[in-house]
Amino acid sequence: MKAGLTRLLHETWYEGRRPGLLLRGLERIYAYRQSRLQQHTQPDPELLGRPIVVVGNLTAGGTGKTPLVIRLCELLSASGLKPGVVSRGYGRRSRAQVEVTAGGDVHETGDEPLLIARRCQIPVVVDENREAAARKLFTQGVDVVISDDGLQRHSLPGSLEICVVDAARGLGNQRLLPAGPLREPAARLRSVDFRISNGGAPGQDLGPDWIPMQLEPGPFEQVGGSGRMDAAHMAQHCVSGKTHAIAGIGHPRRFFDQLLNLAILNAREHAYPDHHEYRAADFADKQGTLLMTEKDAIKCERLELQDAWYLPVNAELPEPFEQAFVSRVRQITSAAGEPS
Repeated sequence: MKAGLTRLLHETWYEGRRPGLLLRGLERIYAYRQSRLQQHTQPDPELLGRPIVVVGNLTAGGTGKTPLVIRLCELLSASGLKPGVVSRGYGRRSRAQVEVTAGGDVHETGDEPLLIARRCQIPVVVDENREAAARKLFTQGVDVVISDDGLQRHSLPGSLEICVVDAARGLGNQRLLPAGPLREPAARLRSVDFRISNGGAPGQDLGPDWIPMQLEPGPFEQVGGSGRMDAAHMAQHCVSGKTHAIAGIGHPRRFFDQLLNLAILNAREHAYPDHHEYRAADFADKQGTLLMTEKDAIKCERLELQDAWYLPVNAELPEPFEQAFVSRVRQITSAAGEPS
């Protein structure tokens, strides 16, 4: 039933199938609730004018926000600024505010915040109340807060907004949830500062005013270990036996296509829901080589899997955009009286 519903929504959102009466009715309810929420939500007065960068998307499902957040944090750190990240920590068991460390428990932090903390070695705070998390970071001496998601959170006043969209899927039928993939009307794009096209090319796909981003894979890393293997050797390693590709992310097809592009052609594909909480039972029938995303590996490293590897990716962006982004953030921090 769940797989059938997923397929129905995909056909409706991206393949031209007309949404049925139920979906259109639910869309009107969603639009009304979003409008009322926006009208009655005021920005947190303690955060007005503070340097906050909001990285979000307009569509449901994965668009590549987390690799983008990691790259932006790297750029700011390299420029001498002190960034910190706030996140809701979707899928975690705890509801308390948590300061995420590289050795944190993924069940307490959520997968994406832990990944960011490990990659960037910067302060990360998870809290359903992102405003409280941002205030916490500013008290710790952070120069600029980056919100991983939050374009639809009107109480979090972003001084700089970035929207990232998957270039292959775009905005779909441009209808609101659940009749379409949009969390907000497409007109929302006019108010953001930068529009990123994940997988796009300059002047193509979504349009010439979109900034192209590519997710470039690195060498495969051993899950729960220290081994490393480049793509060519991994492709050869997978030829001799069974291989399983596992993806519990917003857009699993992107990972499976990456493996194909790396000449790993015989992998059996297993798509799980985004933020899936893996258990040993998930792998009982998967003998052979296991390949997964870095986000999946964080939740699997304690399962003591054999011959399991993850593929880290890095967001690559045009140098003029990177320079413009750092310059804009410096202007914002200077105007706010933060160190720059």
